[in-house]
Formats: sequence, C-alpha cells, structure tokens
Amino acid sequence: MSSRLKDVAARAGVSVRTVSNVVSGSAPVAPETRRRVQEVIDELGYRPNLAARSLRAGRTGIIGLAIPELHSPYFGELAGLLVDGAQRRSWTVVIDQTRGDADAERRLLVPGGGRMVDGLIISPWALDPAELAATEPAVPLVLLGERSPHGAADHVAVDNVAAADEATSHLIGLGHRRIAAIGLQPHLHNGTARLRAEGYRRALDRAGLPHEPAAQRSTAALHRADGARTMAELLDGPSAPDAVFAFSDELALGALHVAHQRGLRVPEDIAIVGFDDIEDGRYSHPALTTIAPDKQQIAERSLQCLADRVYSPGNTVPPQQLVVPHRLIRRGTT
Repeated sequence: MSSRLKDVAARAGVSVRTVSNVVSGSAPVAPETRRRVQEVIDELGYRPNLAARSLRAGRTGIIGLAIPELHSPYFGELAGLLVDGAQRRSWTVVIDQTRGDADAERRLLVPGGGRMVDGLIISPWALDPAELAATEPAVPLVLLGERSPHGAADHVAVDNVAAADEATSHLIGLGHRRIAAIGLQPHLHNGTARLRAEGYRRALDRAGLPHEPAAQRSTAALHRADGARTMAELLDGPSAPDAVFAFSDELALGALHVAHQRGLRVPEDIAIVGFDDIEDGRYSHPALTTIAPDKQQIAERSLQCLADRVYSPGNTVPPQQLVVPHRLIRRGTT
C-alpha cells in the first residue's frame, strides 16, 4: 500500500501524508489539494480499504442518495454515475425514493430521521426553499437542482433559464412561431420548471413573439403519459402549435407519440425539443433533439462537495452554488 501511496503522492505533487489524509480524512486538507489528489487516485485506480479508518474516525463509509423517482430515466442515469463515483472513493451508497413527498424529504434532513450515513445528496422536489434554507442538516448535505442561494448546504445545478432559452431560441431560429411549452409544475417548490418557463418566455420576448397562456401547459408529472395527454390537448385546441419545448425528455417522447398517432410529420409539421438527454431519446424515431445537462459533472461535483465536508468537518468554506454546463443536441425532431 505504501508504494501506491507514494505513486499517488508523486503524481499529485504532494506528500505521502497528504495523500493519507485525503483517503482517511484524518486531518483537514485544502479543497483544491483534495480535488487534485482525488483525480490522481481515480487515474491510477488506487483503492484503499477504508473500513478500519472509518471506524476510528467515527464514520460509516456510507452516503445517502435521495431522489424523487427511481423509475425516472434521468434520475436512474444520474444515480448510476453517483454510485460509480462513490465506489471510486470507497463509499457505499444507500438510495431512498422520496416520491417528491415533503415529509419524506424532511425526515431525511433532521437529526435521527434518516439512515446512519456520513453525508447526503438529495434532489428535493416538495420542500419550500425557505424551509431548506433554514435547515441545519444532521450530516453534510448536497442539494441537486435549483435552490435558494442562502442556506447551510452546497448545491449543484444546471442553468435552467439559459438552457430553456437556448432550446426555445433553436426553435425560433428554425422559423417556428407557435411554440408551446409542456411541463410547468406550479404545485412543486423545487423551482426547476419555473426557471425553464422563464427561459422559454425570455426567448419569445427577445424574438418579439407572444407567450400565450394557452400554450404553456402544466403537468402533474414529467412522464410520457403526461406529455401525450398534453400534446393531444394542444393539437385539439383552437391554435395548434408548430413546435413544442417539453421540460423533460419523457414528456417530449409522449408528445412525439401523439404526433405520430395524428399523422403529423416530425419535424416538418411540428418540431419537438426535450430536456435531459436520456438514452431513450437517442433511439426514438426520429431521434429527439434535447438539452443535455452534463450528468457526469453533476455527479462528480456533488461527490467532491460531499467529500470536502465529510473529510474536513471543520471546513468553514461557505456553501457553494455550482452550475454545471449543458449543451443543445440537435437530432431528428428539429
């Protein structure tokens, strides 16, 4: 083991003791140094056995991951990346499904309410931002998605306003003028749908296009059935859209299904853009144009934030608000 520690230390340009402190958490290490050492550990495939060290340090070697829906393709893909990254850090991940229920989310955050874990990564849908900001978490906490900038936890998100603006602008640039939005969710507190709607309206405003209330549709969930139902309503309305921006790929795939059922050509008669870049969208017919958040970066930066807190409990760095990149991937639906 010592020779491998020396390999990591030499590659990272630090001492063997610093590497040992990073893998064991026995002493504080500057966040940037910790990141550099962890990158080398991942590169060299160094796998320390942290069980005994964790016990001595009063840690379990287990972290929690709380997501709204296990069956969601987006959260399933993200959970896989988080588990892979956690394993590289010799962590075990325990996954909870909250179903977007406020009590379930709240229970995980209060002392004694959750599992015995060293830290928690959570994507809260139901808790009010003010309640989250006032929370004093029982363990180090990372929030996924849009949050209030004030509070006691790091959070990692994409810029939903900019991403939705880019998706809508793409449709406008192709000549579409009756652009509907599917997926507003006023019943949730996580802010993601609200920010995507803001980006959609911003793009319309910049192009001098109206944003008609009838073209902005709320959905109970972000699933295919919700997208199909809403697309049918739009097509049956007095002014059918010539393009749709769906706030998730699942909604977009449901909308695409109904377009096919109605005999519409995609993208000639109606264009569709989704959000999330799930695998199913790459194999739809035609393949789905989408906003692709960098899920790998979401996973890695969330885990690094957690590691910085777990291994340096005296860390006084203020909570970080991290924005990961996204990109528009144009495929057959536009």
